[in-house]
Amino acid sequence: MTQPVTIIMIEDDEGHARLIERNIRRSGVNNEIIPFGNGTDAMRHLFGADGSGLSQKGNALLILLDLNLPDMSGIDILKQIKENSHLKASPVVVLTTTDDSQEIKRCYELGCNVYITKPVNYENFANAIRQLGLFFSVIQVPPAAT
Repeated sequence: MTQPVTIIMIEDDEGHARLIERNIRRSGVNNEIIPFGNGTDAMRHLFGADGSGLSQKGNALLILLDLNLPDMSGIDILKQIKENSHLKASPVVVLTTTDDSQEIKRCYELGCNVYITKPVNYENFANAIRQLGLFFSVIQVPPAAT
């Protein structure tokens, strides 16, 4: 039996977070979404009290990551996730306003699985997230390693 996938959303803009969740739901995805408004709380959840990531063992996670956070860089979060033996297989979808080609390249080099630039237009943003939700409904996500 496969573990249900939990979506970890790291997004500091409350309006964007609501829009993302609403449109993922509209695409038919009913998985648990755990939102974090900053990197510190998200990292504490992902890596656990001991900082090892072992607390996620067996959990199937999909991480939505904004790069522009108030307390730490999304790039640093991505790097730590992909360097962690327990979390590195978890897909990371970077969802950010930054469309700088160097930053996009760096994210892929660090192991992000998908990089999406948030459209500025509300309707385009909502549509992009609905399409992302459809993508989520068909991908396979491995559980965190032992």
